[in-house]
Amino acid sequence: MSDSRWVVAPNDEGGRLDKFLAAPERLGTRGRAADALDRGKVFLNDSEAAPADAGRRLAAGDRVRVWMDRPGSARRQGPRAARPGELSIVYEDEVLVVVNKPAGLLVVPLASRSDAPSVEDELVHHLRSRGKRRPLVVHRIDRDTSGLVVFAKRADAQARLKDQFRRHEPERVYLAVVQGHPAPVQGVWRDRLAWDRRALVQKAAHPREPRGAEAISRYRVVERFRDACLIEVALVTGKRNQIRLQARLHGHTLVGEQLYVQRSDSALGVPFPRQALHAYRLVFRHPANGGRLSFEAPLPGDLVGLLQGLRLS
Repeated sequence: MSDSRWVVAPNDEGGRLDKFLAAPERLGTRGRAADALDRGKVFLNDSEAAPADAGRRLAAGDRVRVWMDRPGSARRQGPRAARPGELSIVYEDEVLVVVNKPAGLLVVPLASRSDAPSVEDELVHHLRSRGKRRPLVVHRIDRDTSGLVVFAKRADAQARLKDQFRRHEPERVYLAVVQGHPAPVQGVWRDRLAWDRRALVQKAAHPREPRGAEAISRYRVVERFRDACLIEVALVTGKRNQIRLQARLHGHTLVGEQLYVQRSDSALGVPFPRQALHAYRLVFRHPANGGRLSFEAPLPGDLVGLLQGLRLS
């Protein structure tokens, strides 16, 4: 589709522009709609629509155009680094799919941000084109964390995979760039954490806090720089934001961290717009035949660039 035009029918009147674009007969997903708006490809009544126009209500007779080949409409700078339609599928069979998620893309849509693109949106489009049903989420990583996530295609496979993750059986290894130099160079972070449902953050918990639960990670230093280190972190447990908070609690906040920070954190000479965290390795049992599946995702370009900058500093 290089240039498509539609006129808003009476039955679409009052609907949001992004939802109109996301219809199956148009762009197909909310992610693709957001991407087109972000890149200056969408026109409403011959005027360019900006990302802020995503929620604009349409009137019958409005003219909507998507000009995908528009010259000079490169991606605008913004917080989302992912480009829908370019999802990297690492592995796929009849019951599951493993994706190397780019930073900036949600794993599943959020009720509070229904217009934000997600891996699930992209997989819906991918599977629909193959006559398959909707993807079923197994586990999640943060929007601004890159790396490996797995979805199931059948409810029974989802249940078996979720049971593995609930028992902490899969091997989940991350690469992170942290401030300072952890000592010793390898060890175990062991903390008691509790999820704050009002603030939507993970917090250190008092030993007698009833909602608290043990969080354990094994770490080792991979490469040392002047003011930072590249470390490998293997999850023993799997709490939300576990590595991000544990790194701060142990004095080595992630480079680029914006949520779990403290005043004593010093800014590095090399700026980075997200938490420097990548889900690098994922190992689990196949939900149908029990065979061992092992995947690794190379560091994305932004983290490679960060490391190059740190080596020169």
